[in-house]
Amino acid sequence: MGPEDSEAYEHASLDHAIVLHPHLFREQNGLRSAEERLEEAVGLTAAIKLTITDAQIVTLSEARPATLIGRGKVEEIRTALDMTEPRPGLVIVNANLTPVQHRNLENEWKAKVLDRTALILEIFGARAQTKEGRLQVALAHLNYQRSRLVRSWTHLERQRGGAGFLGGPGERQIEADRRILADKIDRLKAQIEQVRRTRTLQRAKRKKAPHPVIALVGYTNAGKSTLFNRMTGAGVMAEDLLFATLDPTMRAVDLPGVGRVILSDTVGFISDLPTDLVAAFRATLEEVLEADIILHVRDIAHPESDAQRHDVISVLGNIGIEEDDLERQVIEVWNKIDLLDEEDCSTAMSVSKLRSEGAEGSLEDPIIVAVSAFEGINLSALFAAIDERLTREFNHYTVVLGPEDGAAEAWLHQNGDIQTIEPADQQGGRLISVRLGEKGAGQFQSKFSLVLNQDGLDAQPLKDTSIA
Repeated sequence: MGPEDSEAYEHASLDHAIVLHPHLFREQNGLRSAEERLEEAVGLTAAIKLTITDAQIVTLSEARPATLIGRGKVEEIRTALDMTEPRPGLVIVNANLTPVQHRNLENEWKAKVLDRTALILEIFGARAQTKEGRLQVALAHLNYQRSRLVRSWTHLERQRGGAGFLGGPGERQIEADRRILADKIDRLKAQIEQVRRTRTLQRAKRKKAPHPVIALVGYTNAGKSTLFNRMTGAGVMAEDLLFATLDPTMRAVDLPGVGRVILSDTVGFISDLPTDLVAAFRATLEEVLEADIILHVRDIAHPESDAQRHDVISVLGNIGIEEDDLERQVIEVWNKIDLLDEEDCSTAMSVSKLRSEGAEGSLEDPIIVAVSAFEGINLSALFAAIDERLTREFNHYTVVLGPEDGAAEAWLHQNGDIQTIEPADQQGGRLISVRLGEKGAGQFQSKFSLVLNQDGLDAQPLKDTSIA
């Protein structure tokens, strides 16, 4: 490192950054514009409280193997860095760089370079609060570092001035470092596997309870946490920031007209989510696999809303939920209608109702409800849609309860949909008509050793009772 390079590093501010979006003009993406991709990169950068001194689209005729962008543009950005006071110490490149490109750009610009994966990792590292979240972030960081060992060791060699005893980093040292990283990765994977087993046990316990599980998914900053807070009264972080929520949050809540459910708020999705991150957060996303209903929250006011929907469906496909999967019902929540003008808001309301008629409730053909979580607009329609989806497989049952069966009656009030209560005999018995799902009916009979009669059928011995 020469004197000029040292001076550049000394005066660089790691709180200031410029943001670049490399755009191959021959690769036109019909879902997203280059301007929207740059805006998202700026939003990601702002999410870790950096001051952005410049943001620009870098149009490429082809990707250069050594630096991704052309020599002239590399020099232009180096000049811009030198002319800015304080000198930005970070350059955010909204693309996934190879280790060689990463190393060469840092050498050329005399600044720390973060590509898209590294930037998302920085955000996740800053936001993770739970033990599970920190483990997942650490694993993704180590996997990323392992692919960058050559770049890291070149950087260390530069710091040492190349005067090490081995004449450089040396193959043996790099191999030793790889083994250290591999050992750390194995330990983290073991710890995450333990978390996964714990979550599996917790899900098994929840299955024994009659409460359905509703998972909120969606693109980052679509308003999931705002909707979660509106539905539960919880104080989950909900800000106009990308990845405001990282750690999964679950709450048991009584929804109007629906009853007791378990709501799960999950990490937001994003385009081009690195494979390592999808793998690292699989334990978290497995909550979605166990859900009875998926609420896919969309920012319907966002110009790239359709592209964001495509990205969410792609990530859900990676964890095993296909577009035509009917195992769990999907309600697409068109959020932020308060940000639309009156005409567009009216259109969204009409279209959502029209497209929901006869919809099968899959990712491909979801039930649609237009709402504003922030303003609390049309949430009653969302609750009605949830209730209809949860109870469409319910059956009508009758049961005779005696005066001593107060606990059983309370259970039915809490977990079923009571239709009628009529006197059954002179001793104070009650004939209760109730709507229950198959799961709830089985749990009631097992818990209280009482017989439920379906649709007025004659009573059968408990061991022979069949619940359709």
